Amino acid sequence: MVTKINQFRKQLNGNDKVTLTFNVSAKLESLFTWNTKQVFVFVTAEYENSKNSLNQVSLWDRIIPDKDHANVQVEVKSKYPLIDQGTSLRGKKVQLVLHWHIMPNAGRMMRGKMPLSEFNLPDTYTS
Repeated sequence: MVTKINQFRKQLNGNDKVTLTFNVSAKLESLFTWNTKQVFVFVTAEYENSKNSLNQVSLWDRIIPDKDHANVQVEVKSKYPLIDQGTSLRGKKVQLVLHWHIMPNAGRMMRGKMPLSEFNLPDTYTS
């Protein structure tokens, strides 16, 4: 869930830029088996615009080394800003999605995802 929109502005190059504070809450212990080396998790902001039916921008990531650290309950500031190539973010509905890649000791990598929350950006820039 988004707890704060830290900054929402138009950059000098004309692109929209957003930084957020949000909660990540996920119990991922079930992703670990005897064959799991580690799990890479990341949060994306996903939205539609007139150019693309799906835009995905990575906001935060972490490596979970073992099952003991797989209960993720954190409030974080976006590690990477949400930047749109253009000015289509004002008033836009955005969904935060948690993705994971399970890195095995042997065999193929598995991946999955789950929606976290949805929010609307303001109709005007905040700074």
